[in-house]
Amino acid sequence: MILIVVLALDGAESPQTENTVPRTRLIWTFIITSVAAFMVGLDNLVVTMALPSIRSHLHASLASLEWTINAYTLSFAVLIITGAALGDRFGRRRMLTIGLTVFTLASAGAALAPNVTLLVVARAIQGAGAAAVLPLAFTILASSVPAERRGAALGVLGGVSGLAVAVGPLVGGAVVQGASWQWIFWINVPIGLLALPFAATRLSETKARAHLDPLGLVLASAGLFGIVFGLVKASDDGWTSLPVLGSILAGVVLMVAFTVWQDKAAHPMLPLRFFRSRTFAASNVASLLFTFGMFGSIFLLAQFLQTALGYSPLEAGLRTLPWTAMPLLVAPIAGPLSDRIGGRPFLVSGLALQAIGLAWMAALISPHISYLALAAPFVCCGLGMALFFIPVANVVMGAVPAADQGMASGTNNAIRELGGVLGIAVLATVFASHGSYVSPATFADGLRPATWVGAAVVGVGALAAAAIPRRRRAASVGDEPLTEVMSGSTYR
Repeated sequence: MILIVVLALDGAESPQTENTVPRTRLIWTFIITSVAAFMVGLDNLVVTMALPSIRSHLHASLASLEWTINAYTLSFAVLIITGAALGDRFGRRRMLTIGLTVFTLASAGAALAPNVTLLVVARAIQGAGAAAVLPLAFTILASSVPAERRGAALGVLGGVSGLAVAVGPLVGGAVVQGASWQWIFWINVPIGLLALPFAATRLSETKARAHLDPLGLVLASAGLFGIVFGLVKASDDGWTSLPVLGSILAGVVLMVAFTVWQDKAAHPMLPLRFFRSRTFAASNVASLLFTFGMFGSIFLLAQFLQTALGYSPLEAGLRTLPWTAMPLLVAPIAGPLSDRIGGRPFLVSGLALQAIGLAWMAALISPHISYLALAAPFVCCGLGMALFFIPVANVVMGAVPAADQGMASGTNNAIRELGGVLGIAVLATVFASHGSYVSPATFADGLRPATWVGAAVVGVGALAAAAIPRRRRAASVGDEPLTEVMSGSTYR
């Protein structure tokens, strides 16, 4: 990891580059954006190992457990593009600082929640704060790093974000066993309070032309909420119930209206022109399907290790390390290498490995399975996750002009979060249709088909990533080797 940081910063003061950010400020920028990205990424899945404790302490149903995660990711997904636009318009440093403040205060609110309803509300506010933090962390770093080192730097930041998501179950398990489930939220408070003054003083302020789209925000928020609410309700009421069908239908109608409005709006929240780029469209489809399968599977597997196999929260978290430690091990190699050969091979192979790992687990799952049998597929999934997370930000941002990179980053992060929301909702419904919490056997009966669905969805994601065109290469002058074009016109 340190090696990549050095490579990313090397040449930052070179007069040949368009960036003239002093090295010291650049180091501070990297540290602050990494801490911010890690904080908000961690809260995607840090709750997973606490779910059995929350279910017992707050008497929560399966649907309520889904909302403790989905309230965060749905709020995150819906507001992240607006968060990026607010940063472009009012100042990226300012909005990132505000987002960190909201996130920190909401973390305290979640820790103090006396019931599951208030916990879900606090999680939704956490997601709103995170929506202002993550896309701006990427754009602030991208605007500070020389173009020839941008891929490595964004690869590291993507790896940090991915690592945070991955180690969430381990951190959550350790904290729950060592203290209580409330402390998975309390740990954000001192980190946030420490990071805020540095974010407010050490980051450079940048802006760009940006316009807000209030109608688009309302349509997207209401539409996505309707779809997700219906999916979550399906686990209790069944797919044919009127509330489920009505909610999903209303959500779909609103999302169609959102798409129509985006095509007509003078300043759309989500410019549909981005999707004319095959690279942008394919990489975002792959992102959606990846997080669908990964988040949905981890949501259930984290509970399986405790509920069915009898591990404590910490023991369960430690046993996910073959999965979660992979981004840390792979990032120092994959980050710089993705600059040289492009992100496409990493995305395709990462998704393929993730699909293989999930299918492997699905074939093995039983109430009496040993942990050693799961270790190898965990490694396979972890390697695939690492290969995907590291280059995806650079691929997406490289598919649009520099002026649109903030919105492109926000779009990709929104789609990834939305994939997680849908994955948890759908796979939990599959689980509820075939199994229950009654016994280890019934839990395994529900987990098995849900994991197969997750594997299939990620496999389709690998096919989507394969549709990304290869990067065009341009011959350099003299005896220097061929170099790949590093601009918005690289991909078509």
